[in-house]
Amino acid sequence: MRNYKNEYKKFQSSKTDKQNRAKRNKNRRLLMKKGLVRKGDNKDIDHRDGNPKNNNSSNLKVVSRSYNRSKK
Repeated sequence: MRNYKNEYKKFQSSKTDKQNRAKRNKNRRLLMKKGLVRKGDNKDIDHRDGNPKNNNSSNLKVVSRSYNRSKK
């Protein structure tokens, strides 16, 4: 049985994780305003260079969720 509180404490509650999540959400909202994605469309925002901290608009592209999560 999973202990969700423990997982949150370990992996999602650090300051850097919160900042990274806020940046991802900000970029998603920006692309929603541009009309490139919408809520529930099963799309992810991919970083072309593989660096999740590089959030320049030229580095972001919309891809399917299955494609983005299968990349290594």
